[in-house]
Amino acid sequence: MTDLHDLDLILRSETPVLLIESLEEQRIIELFSRLAIQFGVPLFCWTMTDGLRRAEYAARPQADLADPAEMLRHIKVSPEPGIYLLLDFHPFLDNPLHVRLIKEIALGFGEVARRLVLVSHALESPPEFRHLSARFGLRLPNRGRLLALIREEAQRWQHAGPRRAFRANRGAVDRLSRTLLGVTESDARRLIRNAIHRDGAITETDVEEITRAKYELLSPEGSISFEYDTAGFGEVAGLEHLKTWIDLRREPFLSDDPKIEHPRGIMLLGVQGGGKSLAAKAVAGRFGVPLLRLDFGALYNKYIGETERNLRESLKTAEVMAPCVLWLDEIEKGLAAGNSDEGTGRRIIGTLLTWMAERKAAVFLVATSNDIKQLPPELVRKGRFDEIFFVDLPDASVRREIFRIHLAKRDINPEHFDLDQLAALSDGFSGAGIEQAVVSALYAARADDSGGVNTRAIATELQRTQPLSVVMDEQIARLRAWARSRTVPA
Repeated sequence: MTDLHDLDLILRSETPVLLIESLEEQRIIELFSRLAIQFGVPLFCWTMTDGLRRAEYAARPQADLADPAEMLRHIKVSPEPGIYLLLDFHPFLDNPLHVRLIKEIALGFGEVARRLVLVSHALESPPEFRHLSARFGLRLPNRGRLLALIREEAQRWQHAGPRRAFRANRGAVDRLSRTLLGVTESDARRLIRNAIHRDGAITETDVEEITRAKYELLSPEGSISFEYDTAGFGEVAGLEHLKTWIDLRREPFLSDDPKIEHPRGIMLLGVQGGGKSLAAKAVAGRFGVPLLRLDFGALYNKYIGETERNLRESLKTAEVMAPCVLWLDEIEKGLAAGNSDEGTGRRIIGTLLTWMAERKAAVFLVATSNDIKQLPPELVRKGRFDEIFFVDLPDASVRREIFRIHLAKRDINPEHFDLDQLAALSDGFSGAGIEQAVVSALYAARADDSGGVNTRAIATELQRTQPLSVVMDEQIARLRAWARSRTVPA
């Protein structure tokens, strides 16, 4: 089934008004031009800048019909059938005169088949002629069509100049065809063309850049963000159970086989600064997919229904970006039970739970939480997430690895440090606390012009600070007691 076939069926029906929400004006004009020739009826195109003109060939526009009312009056008295594409007509649908003229044209369709096609980025059908209209949406290209577009643009680039060789990495082409799922054919062609014209090749770098461009095309309004820096598991110390769990599910998550069920997501529960956020980034890095972060604070709106709409739009964005990881950071702050918000919190929970149960797209959820007791029971029961992992304070071996990672990240050779001593001195520290000790030692070394940081400098900073296990002793004890029989150690 194609767009041409679907439009053919609609044009054979008795629907006098067609509404199309799309930014692909040129593609729509081309489709209707083919159908108009096939049906043997004239095709007209109207814009407020040019007026009315024939669309199948280069005809001079009738500038005197640029006014919407005059144009509609002209169509109403036309004795011949025709198809009329009205481009960006949405601002004029607030005028009662225009609405009445459209209705009268539609009511006269049985006598003279004058069909109006309204094309715009957004269209609301007035109730006066809603029963006389139908909506149509262009299909998004599937992977087969996207691969064909890549071949077409590669051939076009080669033929544009003498002896131009096109290079393509098969894996990159495959990833690119997946990445472009969810965008329009026009946008997909433009992105492919830009990538090829840059260096005559399709590479992994092109895929990363197009992924970012795809997110920009979606233009979400602040509640969901694209995380550009995703970590690798090599940057995460410890969490061996979580790493093994993710590795076992990487292939099923990226599989196109409908018989293979995609893993749905995990919840990371643990103490603050324990590495939950870094782990969320590492999951996306390990899967090799984009990471989107949902900001619950940006979801909430004072108008009734707007918060739920913001959430639905954010989840829709995630589905279009699939396969991807959707990170719900500190989820308890957005979904905590008992909020006195006139039911908005309950509706948000209902919307999210419905989507979690019904989604088909490969969107892997990673929810992080510092206090799971604040969350509604229906969110944490079995089946919502594949697993709940508990991220505890790091033990000595993990603390040693954390020191090594943070020193190496700052171009400092870890071999010059007594990591065992630092691991012993940092008992009870979180990963964030250890990083801060390294950073503070660097500041101190720079301030006294000592020539560089050493084991003693970091040890001094550790001794100046109370570890998280002391500062939050009671809270951590309660969290560990709850997690002991309910979660899997990460």
